[in-house]
Amino acid sequence: MTRNITGHPIGTDRPYLLILLGFIGCFGCLSLIVGTAVAPFFVPDHDWVADTISDLAAGRSEIIMDVALYGFAAGLFAVSLAAAHMHLGGVRWSIGLISLAILAALVVIVGARNEYGDGDSEGVVIHIYLVYGLGVLFLLAPLCLAPGLRQDHNRARKALITLGLLWGVSAPLFLITPTGVDGLVERLLGLVACAIVALFALVAIRRGRAAL
Repeated sequence: MTRNITGHPIGTDRPYLLILLGFIGCFGCLSLIVGTAVAPFFVPDHDWVADTISDLAAGRSEIIMDVALYGFAAGLFAVSLAAAHMHLGGVRWSIGLISLAILAALVVIVGARNEYGDGDSEGVVIHIYLVYGLGVLFLLAPLCLAPGLRQDHNRARKALITLGLLWGVSAPLFLITPTGVDGLVERLLGLVACAIVALFALVAIRRGRAAL
């Protein structure tokens, strides 16, 4: 049997790659959580309940939240690569991993375009469309990936379905939430998104360790 440089058979899971990608995914989630927790201390009069995360990514201290978003995007891209490497399903799995990759791109655009949180409405404003994209894809990704985990990671499968459905119920509510509390709702959605990414990252780490 042909083996690669690490001594593992070619055509099987690359354990070190999966473990690395899994840890990058976890780091991305930690980046978003820490950035969201730290940035408000540098924004005057920021209200954790009424003001959204978008408000943190505009203004003089925008770099803190921008870096946090870029870190999360890296985590999303890492788990999409891990999903592509494992590929435990058919078309649905492919849709799920592509959704993760597109989510990474959308998060980068959100961080790069400073058109929100500062009352600026000049030029082409695409932030609301990015929000719609995030809403749809964070529902699609876990529900498409979950069936592929049935055989080896059944508990993770059930958790992904639960998180996907929780997102599917909560995300539309955010769009109609009064501005007085939409910041809190957005933070809760952020935690659900992090849980989805972290859960899949842990699956990658577990699968990588099992292949050692």
